[in-house]
Amino acid sequence: MKQFLLANSSGSAADDLVNNCLNQLGSIPPEANFGFLYINDHLTASAELILEKLKQATNIEYWVGTVGIGIIASDTEYYDGPAMVVMLADFNEADFHMLPNFCTDTAALTGELTDWCSANDFNVGLLHADPTNPSSQTILNNLADNIPASFLVGGVSSSHHQNIQFSNQVMYGGISGVVFSQAVPIMTNLTQGCTPIGKRHIVTQCDSNIVHTLDDQPALDILREEVGETIAQDWQQLAGTIFAGMVNKNSDLDDYSIRQIVGVDIDSKLVAIGDYLSHNDEIIFCRRDGNSAIEDMERMLLELKSRISSPIKGGIYVSCLGRGREQFGDNSEEARFIHTVLGEFPMAGFFANGEIHKDSLYGFTGVLILFV
Repeated sequence: MKQFLLANSSGSAADDLVNNCLNQLGSIPPEANFGFLYINDHLTASAELILEKLKQATNIEYWVGTVGIGIIASDTEYYDGPAMVVMLADFNEADFHMLPNFCTDTAALTGELTDWCSANDFNVGLLHADPTNPSSQTILNNLADNIPASFLVGGVSSSHHQNIQFSNQVMYGGISGVVFSQAVPIMTNLTQGCTPIGKRHIVTQCDSNIVHTLDDQPALDILREEVGETIAQDWQQLAGTIFAGMVNKNSDLDDYSIRQIVGVDIDSKLVAIGDYLSHNDEIIFCRRDGNSAIEDMERMLLELKSRISSPIKGGIYVSCLGRGREQFGDNSEEARFIHTVLGEFPMAGFFANGEIHKDSLYGFTGVLILFV
């Protein structure tokens, strides 16, 4: 297969959606042996039916995917009403290994999976996580430690109803997915939805998620200095505009996880953010707006384009729920922008409750995975 096969359908009952997708796919090539499946949360009650019908009709055993409040099919974003996207690929079965459902932070790799990962020089994992599991970050860290030379990407399911993941069957409550060996050419990159407005600051005093001092100065004084007087005079403007980036350790300035500023105490000069902090953590304050998001997304796409030397066979795009129509517009502008820069290729994906890149959970980001 020169390119993966893509089909999508919306606005009907689950059975009809599956039939529409199968009609679009047409005759399935015998080499097709792997499926990516993303459904929106109007279809969670039908997840097992959808997967089973796809398996029977395509004779494909291996499937990964999840549910999203919104899903992506190439240059179209679907939010309202039932919708699904299917992408079929062909991989050498020796070059990928399905992951089981890891639900606890003590879960370990099986012997067979450990041996498979150890036999490879490099492993890329496409993972989907349940947002109700409080141990997700610890599980990610454990997987990154236990899978040799790993690079983990993917996202956290989003749903108004049941959160489910697909890993050959319908999964609940944990992290599941697939690992690819170095024999499967994959490129990936991350775009932040924010732009730093200052330098890194060291957390010198904190309590849980409350920052007392940065660089041994009152946290609110540092924030006020960097955001400017207009916002400083009305802290309500912080919501949705100014965020705290938790700098990932041993990284450059671009690698930070966005967290909301959830409150300030003007009298005590405290700043509260939406995550737990430790002494000597580093924070960088960031601004979030449409222009910043577009500029950084273009940077990400051009970096990928400069590295691509062969046609793109297919892609997976995981974007934050706070992006998409919330930040780029109602006409699938975010998905369309990817194809404007990289050209046309089959792409499936979803809007997530959090994004996975390397071994960390991010927010307000987009993660693009390309098979080349």
